[in-house]
Amino acid sequence: MAVKLSVHHVTEYTYEDSVEWAHHAACLAPQHTPWQHVAGWRLTIDPLPDGWGVDGLELDAAELARHLRRDPWGNRHLTFGHARVHEKLVVDSRFVVELQPRPAPDPNRGPSWEAVAAGLRYRAGRALQEADEFALASAYAAPDATLVVYARRAFSPGRTLAAAGLSLMHQIHADLCYLPHSTTVATRAADALKQRSGVCQDFAHVFIAACRALGLAARYVSGYLLTRPPEGTPKLVGADASHAWVELWCPEQGWLALDPTNAVPADLDHVTLAWGRDYADVAPLRGVLRGGGLATLRVGVTVEPVGDA
Repeated sequence: MAVKLSVHHVTEYTYEDSVEWAHHAACLAPQHTPWQHVAGWRLTIDPLPDGWGVDGLELDAAELARHLRRDPWGNRHLTFGHARVHEKLVVDSRFVVELQPRPAPDPNRGPSWEAVAAGLRYRAGRALQEADEFALASAYAAPDATLVVYARRAFSPGRTLAAAGLSLMHQIHADLCYLPHSTTVATRAADALKQRSGVCQDFAHVFIAACRALGLAARYVSGYLLTRPPEGTPKLVGADASHAWVELWCPEQGWLALDPTNAVPADLDHVTLAWGRDYADVAPLRGVLRGGGLATLRVGVTVEPVGDA
């Protein structure tokens, strides 16, 4: 049965000193997928960026589309700037999404992980596949010898890729402690694994880097979790902020969406925002500025059911 959710994500920076000049990049436009239909995405930026309309802070769909660009994976990115003095920046994103149930990963279906890794291995003349670049190292999810050893605990010889992926999800959930402020946005997978703690971003990077260490393809997914689940259903970890999980490429079943922070496959609790090689490709908001001094950041995320779909 489908569910309909409203999503509200607000990011607020309050600066100690005046900002004289700023340029920002945002990845806040939600993805349309076979299991996710998005309606009514609205974005408010205060102060209004340079060159953006004059009749108010909320842009209509046509004006907003004019400032969006697509990356190689279909995500829509927004760039904007301010050349006038300001002391605060507020970026407010809202939309409604209808989610359909996803097929559950079947651990008994599909090839062994070794066969999948062999199929992703470079060979002269082989046609490029969608998953190829997600098997390569990236800044936050670079494989190393430690990650090879860690991955092989789940990826035993001859095991199906789906079964091994589910096992790695549970392994990371058991081995890493969810501990806010124990890492930063710059923490790499190997460092998070070494200290055995982190947040959803780190859980995802450890999973991705472990898979890549064996020649497999996995990608980083940014999004949201339902913050007010149905009565009697436990609230998932990480539901009060932006969330992250992974997708593992399985030729027989497509991209398997797995949430190692909560040890569950992604389903009707998970709203997809964007995907990439790691966090760097899909950071919700980043920027460079002149002035400002110390900045105080406040992020608020609310995901709530909307009637009956």
